[in-house]
Amino acid sequence: MLKAVLFDFDGTLADSREAFLTAYNKLAQRHGFARLTHPLFEQLRARSMRERCKALNVPFHKIPFLIGEISRYYQASMMEIPLMKGAREMVRDLQAAGYRLAILSSNEEKNIRFFLKVHGLDGFSTIMCSRKLFAKDRLMNNYLKRQKLKPDQVVYIGDEARDVLASQKSGIRVVWAAWGFDGAENVRKAGPDFIAERPSDVLQLISEL
Repeated sequence: MLKAVLFDFDGTLADSREAFLTAYNKLAQRHGFARLTHPLFEQLRARSMRERCKALNVPFHKIPFLIGEISRYYQASMMEIPLMKGAREMVRDLQAAGYRLAILSSNEEKNIRFFLKVHGLDGFSTIMCSRKLFAKDRLMNNYLKRQKLKPDQVVYIGDEARDVLASQKSGIRVVWAAWGFDGAENVRKAGPDFIAERPSDVLQLISEL
């Protein structure tokens, strides 16, 4: 029986594309990386993380050292980041249906809590974060252990291929949020269990599990 619904944050709940572009371009200017325009962003949605780094002249091995810097730039835009259209109703309906709700993200906890406060979202019982982009499976495993849940009692909702791959490592079913950052070509290769075209699809999908 499904008991908990876990969410990614950026691109799934928070419409943070503009904030990310602004933060990245500040980082790019400082380090001499290629700038990221809206058309280029759309092109790169279909590519892997390594391919994106190559296109932008960002050394892939330096990503862990750049996350803290880009996060500081990102924080300056927190007040302006909107909630994804339909996300409020999605969270409300899942909460009303009795599911435990949590956020597992590579963003910073203080950013997420500030965002939730600004938008009046109080349905999340747990927020777990890691700056490691490819360590969400560890967050998922820690969540299962803390909540004393089995993998088949949880579903994860995320918008990137790495969300799908992390869920698979943890044995958790995953719903791809098609309204987010990664393009369909990129995510379908990873093989999500379900696809939600819009937030209003999520409750129906989950109720059928």
